[in-house]
Amino acid sequence: MVGWAIGLVSLILISFAPVYSIEEVVNAMKNGNASQLSKYFDDRIDLTLPGKSDNYSKTQAEMILKDFFATNEVKDFLIKHKGENSGSEFCLGVLTTKNGNFRTKFYMKHKGDRQVLQEIGFQKTD
Repeated sequence: MVGWAIGLVSLILISFAPVYSIEEVVNAMKNGNASQLSKYFDDRIDLTLPGKSDNYSKTQAEMILKDFFATNEVKDFLIKHKGENSGSEFCLGVLTTKNGNFRTKFYMKHKGDRQVLQEIGFQKTD
């Protein structure tokens, strides 16, 4: 009986810890939702867009992505490859927009008790 109680309490405590996964980032990408994506940003993030590449703060990166998604309305995001290495995750895919396709990559790293986005890149393929 005590084992069940400890297991239940552990499960409840774990459910309150923010555990971010690459799948949540993929869903935000499919929706073209910069605000949703920014929840997963590290304090600073490497962001590469056509004609623009730098390391930005969370707030700056969110504003730049909002503008990018407003200009390039997202239709879909298709994963081409994803993987992990030593607690880090990456994803390569194609972002389909009304203005064409973008080869997309993003990289998440384990930091503290969660995975954070450290890099996002978009390269026009058309």
